Amino acid sequence: MQTLLEKDLVFRIVGCAFEVHRVIGHGFREKTYENALRVELRSHGMTVDQQMRFPINYRSERVDEFVPDLLVEGRVIVDTKTAERIIDEHRGTMLNYLRISGLKVGLIINFKHPKLEWERLVLDRAR
Repeated sequence: MQTLLEKDLVFRIVGCAFEVHRVIGHGFREKTYENALRVELRSHGMTVDQQMRFPINYRSERVDEFVPDLLVEGRVIVDTKTAERIIDEHRGTMLNYLRISGLKVGLIINFKHPKLEWERLVLDRAR
């Protein structure tokens, strides 16, 4: 039986997202939730990097960069959304974040509606 990668950390992050959603409510801009979630995560003792840049290289030259919203404990990428729903484009972007960063676990958290929506994505070729 395989265990979920970063299970405990994901649980803590999602709990913080629920708290932000409970306190602020829904309907604000993505940046509002990104900033509030950063504050909440840090208040629970987690290290959080915001808007960390990951370079994309082609033939040894930097051609672009990915900038995910949050990197928690250096292990889980978090992308905040205020969209009608989480769609394949969001999932594809997260998988690219994971591939470029070398990390394995990402969370997409959608604050748009009265009920918080979230998805956990894993990029682990070994599994």
